[in-house]
Amino acid sequence: MSASRTSKSGKSTPRPDQPIFDGRLNLEQQRKRAKELLRGLRSGDAHARTRSNDAGHPVHISDLGTVQLADSQLVIARENGFPSWPAMKRHIDQIAERHRQIASGTVPVLDTKSTLHLRCGSDIRNGLEIAGFVGDFLEFADPFCQGPVPDLPLDQFVETRADFIAQSYQIAHKDALTRIKREYGALTTLGTYDHVVLWFEHDSYDQLILAFLMDFIAATKPHTKVDLISVGEVPGIDRFIGLGQLSPELLIWCWQNHRMPLRADMLTFGTKVWKALRADDPRHLKTLAEKTTAPLPHMPAALKRYLAELPDPQTGLGLTQKLTLQIIKDHGPVTVGKVFGHLMRRYDPLPYLGDLMFWSEIQWMMDCKDPLFTLSASDPKTNWAEHTITLTSAGHETLAGRRNFLDNFTGVRWVGGVRISSPGET
Repeated sequence: MSASRTSKSGKSTPRPDQPIFDGRLNLEQQRKRAKELLRGLRSGDAHARTRSNDAGHPVHISDLGTVQLADSQLVIARENGFPSWPAMKRHIDQIAERHRQIASGTVPVLDTKSTLHLRCGSDIRNGLEIAGFVGDFLEFADPFCQGPVPDLPLDQFVETRADFIAQSYQIAHKDALTRIKREYGALTTLGTYDHVVLWFEHDSYDQLILAFLMDFIAATKPHTKVDLISVGEVPGIDRFIGLGQLSPELLIWCWQNHRMPLRADMLTFGTKVWKALRADDPRHLKTLAEKTTAPLPHMPAALKRYLAELPDPQTGLGLTQKLTLQIIKDHGPVTVGKVFGHLMRRYDPLPYLGDLMFWSEIQWMMDCKDPLFTLSASDPKTNWAEHTITLTSAGHETLAGRRNFLDNFTGVRWVGGVRISSPGET
């Protein structure tokens, strides 16, 4: 199942530019930043003053002569997501201590060999081992955020998912079916462990799988001791994309700061989400997405982002489709890989796609009478990510809302139980 997570949640590391920040802050670097900011504030630099104002520590012209290092340190700390410089320093010191422990092999006992770590991808597996976790690891990575999720008995459901995965990610059907059966079958072992830990982040890839697991555990393994780690932000990371970007030290930090026992209300809420996701009417899912508080705190926002994939009434585009066209308009002609990088790093408010999942989105957008874009490559064997993509007049008109994509679309795509096709298709 090539859509499973290998780096940023199987979401391969986005292109272009530098690697995604792994969360390890360097104290000396932050001190230098604070001193540079102090010099800027004392000299009256407008950008430095704007940064100070944005951090909630306004510096007025009359105060420039009295600005102290502690003032600029507070701004730096707040820019990194901490309430104060001492709080940031404590965090950095704790991470540094974990780094020393990992390097020396003296990490305190974290879990046991009777622990199972379950994750919707393999992206943190190596990091957990480096951090000193000794339990077993299980990957369950069926990407419910794409394709049909029909309300069928499990054996038929698995067949449907295998069909979708094979076709969309260009995998031999027997290989897709073998892997997906193995992953679903492995879930029956949860009750054989003393302790199960679910590692999830805040996006719809993770949260929809989490909803399925809540339904599965409630129905088949309700007495299993389960902890949930669900992470939506990490101090020091301006744009947290997922657990796969974190260093081993930060995985320990997640274990210590975000692990909580699974409660009955979490199971109940997840079961409601899973049932609503499979319905052919999205209204119940929309109701759950509007919750201001929820037992699974990251679920409502993930559902809102997922529901944004339903067609916009004016353009007929889902949000990923709209953002893709916008990126090509803003940066094109550009390679598909760079479009994916821009989507993950800047444009998508809550990115959730893997690289091959994004490529499948591109292919669905090509199922139309008048192409929205053209793809070209100097070599027919060129990797898909290196193809240059250029917006056409139909793409410009659709993005502007002068044409509706559904009138042009000849394929089929799914948002949960909702089938999306041209109005003339059945």
